[in-house]
Amino acid sequence: MLAALGYELVDIEWGRQGLLRLFIDQPDGIKVEDCVRVSNHLTRMFAVEGVEYDRLEVSSPGLDRPLRTLADFQRWRGQLAKVKLAVVVAGRKRFTGRIDTVDSNGVIHFSVIDSQHPESHVVVELGQIEKARLEPEL
Repeated sequence: MLAALGYELVDIEWGRQGLLRLFIDQPDGIKVEDCVRVSNHLTRMFAVEGVEYDRLEVSSPGLDRPLRTLADFQRWRGQLAKVKLAVVVAGRKRFTGRIDTVDSNGVIHFSVIDSQHPESHVVVELGQIEKARLEPEL
């Protein structure tokens, strides 16, 4: 339904006490009116489908949006990302690095920014990433 309205579903979180939180995006960014529109549509759809929740929140993913899919990393190529790995790669399990290239076979290349070491290059497979978010540059 979100795609039909022109929105991308970025993330869903189920919180305590029946909270359902959705993060949406579109190429031009998200405004309050977009959140209201999606919330109204979802409220009606969830009533028809019998989805149980107490509160619904719809918002933008923010500047530090999560990166989950290969398409996410491709879309945000050239940006900084804060990455937590499920395994140790190149002696690191956490790093902040610029997304350099994204191979179609699921390999992502980063230029790591580390104050203790000169810039280094880390190559990871998408499946090795436990969590990743854009790191806003000020």
